[in-house]
Amino acid sequence: MAPAWTKDGKLIMESISLGQKDVTETVSLSGDFSIFSAAINAADLFDTLKAEGPYTIFAPTDEAFTSLPMGTLDYLFKPENKAILTCLLRYHVVPGRITAEEVAGYNEVKTLNGEVLAVASKYGIVRVDCATITIKNIECSNGVIHAIDLVAMPKRWL
Repeated sequence: MAPAWTKDGKLIMESISLGQKDVTETVSLSGDFSIFSAAINAADLFDTLKAEGPYTIFAPTDEAFTSLPMGTLDYLFKPENKAILTCLLRYHVVPGRITAEEVAGYNEVKTLNGEVLAVASKYGIVRVDCATITIKNIECSNGVIHAIDLVAMPKRWL
């Protein structure tokens, strides 16, 4: 399996470690998912996502998180807003292992928070809600990660 790269050419991790680490280890080792990794810990989802799974993670990149409106990250990381952060993160996790190519064949996928992510695919570009999968099929021992360029928002918030 080839290494995974960000769109600016940064190596996410060597192919030798792909598939050997679980999803939590993979996001924590990547330089592109540090906010997502911190959010998993703040929301106490570490043990859930460390479990056997499998899981499909639509992981917003750090750039996606920093493009949220000013003050949003501070709000989400306040201890009193842990339930909101947990809901948001569970909206980015789908039970089961679904490759990007398989995701492209769906109209929607049901997330861990009980809501559905809308899926659209055209010309090889796969979108979940308004986010585009920018890096696909990062293999992990308990699932697969797809990097996305925006933070998807649960429908109940809109």
